[in-house]
Amino acid sequence: MVDIEVRELRYFRAVAQELNFSRAARRLGMSQPPLSRAIAQLERRLGVRLFERGNRRVELTPAGSALAEEAVRALDAVEAAARRARRAGAAVPTLVFTAKAGVATDLLRRVVTAYRDLPGAPDVRITVSGYGEQAAMVRDGRADVALLGTPFDRHGIEYEPLFSEPRVAALPAGHPLTARAALSCADLEGLPMPHCPGLSGAERAYWSEPGVAGPVVHDSSQLMEAVALGQAVALIPESLAKLHPRDDVVHRPVPDARPYETAVAWREGIHEGWVGRLVRTVVELAGQEAHRAA
Repeated sequence: MVDIEVRELRYFRAVAQELNFSRAARRLGMSQPPLSRAIAQLERRLGVRLFERGNRRVELTPAGSALAEEAVRALDAVEAAARRARRAGAAVPTLVFTAKAGVATDLLRRVVTAYRDLPGAPDVRITVSGYGEQAAMVRDGRADVALLGTPFDRHGIEYEPLFSEPRVAALPAGHPLTARAALSCADLEGLPMPHCPGLSGAERAYWSEPGVAGPVVHDSSQLMEAVALGQAVALIPESLAKLHPRDDVVHRPVPDARPYETAVAWREGIHEGWVGRLVRTVVELAGQEAHRAA
């Protein structure tokens, strides 16, 4: 059995992401020769080549690609263990509950209030996160539980769907399609749609189809601004349309668009303890909310 040190995985990940030893060394705050020696030593111990090195380019070998995928998960797990241990050992133990701004805000408040009433429950801190950050925060230990929208990268994550809602088309005022009371996905085919950096293929397809890639945005406010300026149209959750009413943006229903689903997510394999009780509190209160709405 070959032991791999966490330091070596961090070195390898930097080179695998940069595909350049000089840039990876700068990113790690070290010089290139010791980084190259460390990678060569790792290759000798594993008995495989991780990189093909040319005069002008560095490429991952099949073995390197396999390790790159596992390295991300392993380093996430190490970082998560350290963060969760520090929170559990603090003078006031804390759980972190994250969601992006505007997502089920009322539900968040009710969950935290109900959870804090449980005898002996640790403190719960709500952290507002950006689009697409929630699953990564659960994986790397920055958060224990998250409210997030699907689709998302599910590796290392367990989740429970809470509720779904239709998506609507956000159009700039004066766009020809605003003359219609309802639209179909076919009506939006080929139109530019905003997208966030770092999305998986499934996420890009969900947010961009049936359109084409439009401007890059980092949050819902930028998305709505891009639509208002006529740079794009967007398929957004109905709740987001209600949260950002604007005179320069018109919303129209798109009945055949895939709905937007909100879920509660937590680290894979955690079912008991205070995290499990927090998840159950979320599911129970979301179910009560859905029953009232029906």
